[in-house]
Amino acid sequence: MALLSAVVPVHNEAHGIAEFLLTLAAALRGLARDFEIIVVNDGSEDASGAEILRVSAQCHVLYLELSRNFGKEAALTAGLEAARGDGVVLIDADGQHPVSAIAEMVKLWRAGYQMVYGVRGPAAGESRLRRVARDAFYRLMNRASPVSLPPSAGDFRLLDRQVVAALLQLPERNRFMKGLYAWVGYRAVGFTFQTGGRASGRSSFRLRDLAELALTGITAFSSLPLRIASVAGVSLSIVSLLYGVYVVLEKLIHGQAIPGFATVAAAVFFLSGVQLIFLGIIGEYVGRVFTEVKRRPCYLLGRVVDSRVGGDPGSGAGAMDSSPLHGP
Repeated sequence: MALLSAVVPVHNEAHGIAEFLLTLAAALRGLARDFEIIVVNDGSEDASGAEILRVSAQCHVLYLELSRNFGKEAALTAGLEAARGDGVVLIDADGQHPVSAIAEMVKLWRAGYQMVYGVRGPAAGESRLRRVARDAFYRLMNRASPVSLPPSAGDFRLLDRQVVAALLQLPERNRFMKGLYAWVGYRAVGFTFQTGGRASGRSSFRLRDLAELALTGITAFSSLPLRIASVAGVSLSIVSLLYGVYVVLEKLIHGQAIPGFATVAAAVFFLSGVQLIFLGIIGEYVGRVFTEVKRRPCYLLGRVVDSRVGGDPGSGAGAMDSSPLHGP
């Protein structure tokens, strides 16, 4: 019988995490005889850790506590590295990914698909700005990069062991998981689900975090911004050259100098601004290259508690120092 794993990244979810884990364990128990839940505490500042450990034995939990908040992409990577299952479900702990949909994912996986991803249906209460921004990002990514991201597909998905192994071979530190899922390929299928309301509180993923994630995705999978900078530079140079020729001809033919100090000053300020923008774009790529060449791990473990069947419980910092769980 196949082992089924679930990876749950957690950040400040103390109010609902215990109930969620009990519900998730009950669902997995009905789908597979052997299962495990990998819970990655991504630097929570509330009592999430205590709540997870309170039910960990009942839910076959491997608890990974990161040394600080490294971000969701790093937490997912930590969970994937720790998961032993033949199939691995990625699911958020805030209640927006319905546990009931896992049965459909497992059914499609057993039918032969190696990646089953959830596509969000219309979400009640989602702001129009956030929806428009998300749709624009997916359109831009699909036009600018060689990989195609399914619109409105997030991290809620089931991955076959072969897909997990492929993802863990990718060494980059600036990880954009949605792009990596698409890059590795394999036989994939989507299904639509309705986003549930949050179990409690508000999302800890701020608009600034979403913008940073989008920037990581674009710079990791596309050189389009650099091409835009090059094309704009060439275009502005041609326009400047043509204007210079026009000024010279006007002086030679009509004997008139073109007036307009204000126009020239405005043009200089405009071009200076464009140059600074393009320097910023180049700086983003250079900065990410700098991050990669330092080869720091994308996360560090602070504590590990293994409550899985046959697991080796541990609670000290660095309890798994010899394992690959300190990042690729």
